[in-house]
Amino acid sequence: MTYCVGMQIDAGLIFMSDTRTNAGVDNISTFRKMYSWETPGERVVTIMAAGNLATTQSVISQLGERDKRPQEDRPSLLRARSMFAIANIIGETLRDTIRGDALSGETAESQFGATFIVGGQIRGLPPRLFLVYPEGNFIEATPDTPFFQIGETKYGRPILVRAYDPQMSFADAAKLLMVSFDSTLKANLTVGLPFDMQIVPVDQCRIGFETRIQADDPYFNEISRSWGNALKQAFRSLPPYDLPL
Repeated sequence: MTYCVGMQIDAGLIFMSDTRTNAGVDNISTFRKMYSWETPGERVVTIMAAGNLATTQSVISQLGERDKRPQEDRPSLLRARSMFAIANIIGETLRDTIRGDALSGETAESQFGATFIVGGQIRGLPPRLFLVYPEGNFIEATPDTPFFQIGETKYGRPILVRAYDPQMSFADAAKLLMVSFDSTLKANLTVGLPFDMQIVPVDQCRIGFETRIQADDPYFNEISRSWGNALKQAFRSLPPYDLPL
């Protein structure tokens, strides 16, 4: 399983993903799930992937090869004119990859399913964030839906819904995502450290900050301890339930 979040705030975009993959409890590995294309000052595109690992790696490799060997009949992320066009390129590549794998072996396309979060900015255009489905279609983040999750979404969603604020700083957004990931990590063994995080400031068209959060990261561990203690304290402060016993 996987957990990835892409979030849009007034200051720009912030992304976070785990790195755990598994094919059963005795076959757990670490793979990067966040990928970026960047021409600083002109454009930046970040993709996060969840689903069948072979499918996601195939899609990412195909997109990368198109930029190494540009051809007019093969649309490229570094030459597309808008983020909408980029989301469409990724959707078409994903759909074609799933169909091709299904025809060459297994008969069920769901065996090769994958989902992507795609975000970034092209100079002169606003930053945009998309969720791309296995069928190749996609939706865009809006003020009503300002963040997307893929993978194991249910455990980390409540804090995002309650605490998200479009005017929050990147520092607060990073802290919010760490709490969301810690909640997911505690509840599901298929999501695990290290976590990758990336920040894309608005109108800079570049990666402003990126880091990998390891298991021994002191700030993340403090967030985990403090959040756990705060939840316990909040529970204790609730009014008692008067049971008629």
